[in-house]
Amino acid sequence: MHDLVTSEYSVHLCIHQLFEEQVARSPEATALIFEGEVLSYGELNARANRLAHRLIALGVRPDQRVAICVERSPAMVIGLMAILKAGGAYVPLDPEYSGERLAFILGDTTQALVLADAAGRHALGDALQARTVLDP
Repeated sequence: MHDLVTSEYSVHLCIHQLFEEQVARSPEATALIFEGEVLSYGELNARANRLAHRLIALGVRPDQRVAICVERSPAMVIGLMAILKAGGAYVPLDPEYSGERLAFILGDTTQALVLADAAGRHALGDALQARTVLDP
């Protein structure tokens, strides 16, 4: 039987705030490893902050939906954290879904801002017209 490991944390903080607490505790610790790319908490936080500031400058406000359609990668984690830091709510779109399904979901959620990498832009195709698209 495994011992249960428990940690105390504030139930009143959002996930991005808990993440920032971890950054403050150990900025050099490894936060993410993906296909040989290693990011520390400090690096991941700095990239997410840069993108969050861009999102805010483009008008993202609390609870505004931002679609994200990227392959599994550090860019996905950076994008999700940035959306949360900007106060937005993310709408995850899997680039593996059919273009029709993605276009329907994107049209149904009415956001004008989309985070998409090359795979996401390809999958979304014409559904990106009249939308602001950023590569995370």
